Amino acid sequence: MKANLKNVRISPKKLRVSAEVVRGQKVEEALKFLRFAPNKWAKILYKLVFSALKNAENNNSQEVANLYVGNLIITKGIVYKRGNPISRGRMHPILKRTSNVKLELQVK
Repeated sequence: MKANLKNVRISPKKLRVSAEVVRGQKVEEALKFLRFAPNKWAKILYKLVFSALKNAENNNSQEVANLYVGNLIITKGIVYKRGNPISRGRMHPILKRTSNVKLELQVK
């Protein structure tokens, strides 16, 4: 009952702070909260939790009421390197960070 998401275009630092909201909750409560939260990370985590829920129902025949968010691991993905040109032919680096997310649902 797992779901993975690679190279999401949001920094891992921002995503880790928001993951604390969902970690350890029942799946139903987590989906209700994430559906109406007005943040970019909420939409990303909603899709991931929903995907893991459907994997649990389809592959393992689990019921929604028994599931809760177990492991939610956020790691650093690839970094897109861009630049902002400045005077004298120099450049300031711009690092566009991405995240890898691993979610595992567990049964109570």
